[in-house]
Amino acid sequence: MSNEKRGSQALIQTMINQGVKYVFGIPGAKVDQLFEDLTYSDDPRTPKLIVARHEQNAAFIAAGIGRLTGKPGVVATTSGPGVSNLVTGLITATTEADPVVALGGQVPRDDLARLTHQSILSKELMANATKSSVEVQDANNLSEAFANAYQSAISPKAGAAFISLPADVLSDKVNRPEVKPLTKHENGRAADATLDQIIELLKHAKLPVILAGMRASTPENTAAIRSLLKKFPLPVVETYQGAGIISHELEDDFFGRVGLFRNQIGDTLLKRSDLVVSIGYDPVEYEARNWNVDRTGKVVNIDDVAPEISKDYQPDVIVVADIAGSLDALADRLPGEFKLSADTSKTLDNLRQEFDSENKVPTDVKPGTVHPLAIVRALQERVDDDTTVTVDVGSHYIWMARHFRIYKPRHLLFSNGMQTLGVSLPWAIAAALVRPGKPVVSVSGDGGFLFSGQELETAVRLNLNIVQLIWNDGYYDMVKFQEIAKYGKPAGVQFGPVDYVKYAESFGARGLRVTSPDDLGTTLDQAFKTKGPVIVDIPVDYSDNIKLKSALLKDILN
Repeated sequence: MSNEKRGSQALIQTMINQGVKYVFGIPGAKVDQLFEDLTYSDDPRTPKLIVARHEQNAAFIAAGIGRLTGKPGVVATTSGPGVSNLVTGLITATTEADPVVALGGQVPRDDLARLTHQSILSKELMANATKSSVEVQDANNLSEAFANAYQSAISPKAGAAFISLPADVLSDKVNRPEVKPLTKHENGRAADATLDQIIELLKHAKLPVILAGMRASTPENTAAIRSLLKKFPLPVVETYQGAGIISHELEDDFFGRVGLFRNQIGDTLLKRSDLVVSIGYDPVEYEARNWNVDRTGKVVNIDDVAPEISKDYQPDVIVVADIAGSLDALADRLPGEFKLSADTSKTLDNLRQEFDSENKVPTDVKPGTVHPLAIVRALQERVDDDTTVTVDVGSHYIWMARHFRIYKPRHLLFSNGMQTLGVSLPWAIAAALVRPGKPVVSVSGDGGFLFSGQELETAVRLNLNIVQLIWNDGYYDMVKFQEIAKYGKPAGVQFGPVDYVKYAESFGARGLRVTSPDDLGTTLDQAFKTKGPVIVDIPVDYSDNIKLKSALLKDILN
């Protein structure tokens, strides 16, 4: 009996072997064999094919899977524009360390050198958007190509990998066995001598501060940081992708987030610190020239990726090793009597009071609108620790990053490396799939929402419980208020109105509208009780946005 199978079947079996649960994508002639075999497979372990409404959004959903689970999400599209539409999603994933494997259809092999329908240099196009980009020329190589792409996607620094699939390769016969489930890589921890060097620096530091970055937010690394803080309480500043590292019981150690404009409590603390311990920090989140300028203190870099060295970032101690293992070993070697001085504790208390005072909600807003802090507070009161909140890019994301608290890692998601518009709803779809039964909230502006709003139909089709908030003001406001700060007037930032209640209803979702601050709470309560996707249109007063940029540290010119 022959063991031959089609290339697409071998590819699917390899996905099964690696535990892939979903494939997101858009159909087309060059990948129809793969879509057929995904749809009609008899194996119950076959990944579920979920058709999206745009390739870019399919890549965003796959990246959301990657960020939430640590395992690559998979996206599949047809050739030509099907592949080129992936670029933004994949470069965002690569920049922000979200593992993705992208499968792009390609013309048959004998058409690759011809000017034929949808023939583009897919592999070359994706070379700068991904960690690895290959084109498979023999069906027997499909399994190996996927396994290596999967491994590339999860290896530090995580990101996207691309495989170009000529149509005839998918339909060709395969007689080679598929790659087995990959074994997990085990990285060693830091050497004892290096840990002792870090301990000596901690002993002599007056104000040591932890800067917790994107790679600190894995479950293992977060657990290790929390264990360390229970033994030696240190002030912690999170990056946007480090949100949620601090738990409820460690909230006294939390001193805000940094990631945009050098004017936060965290910036003040980092500037004053004579020892910054950066954990899983990536400069794409917040360049060292923002937080390490004119500092005279030392820096310890603990990461599983070698740091990018610049004139502004030259760590005194560099650990490139398993983060959790290194932190656990550090905690074990720390003397039990470690604590901050009374003067340092007083300084931190004063900073905390200033930090907390910034959350007061102003009452003088334009009639019929709601202040950003009122929205943040109302949402805060209605979420629990299991809620996933995805945040698009815009003025709202600055307010959310600065004022919204979350106590589990990777439950508050931002695009801060690329600041890519349109990520929020696709990420929310990913969260609803991998965290079934848990609340999911997507927060967008009226500008960014329509970059991916068509995926509302996908959410309706899948019957996902997603509350989509739209902060509505009729502008690309994050650009608007910065133009006003620079030039005194805005340009090219206004667009026309959309009735988002009718928009929601046209997709089969529920649409709700807030008309004043007084009905914000009751409207949100109604949204959270609604089954399936629901849009909440909130008119927002961004009059205070200029304060987000103007209150800079005294040594920085605006």
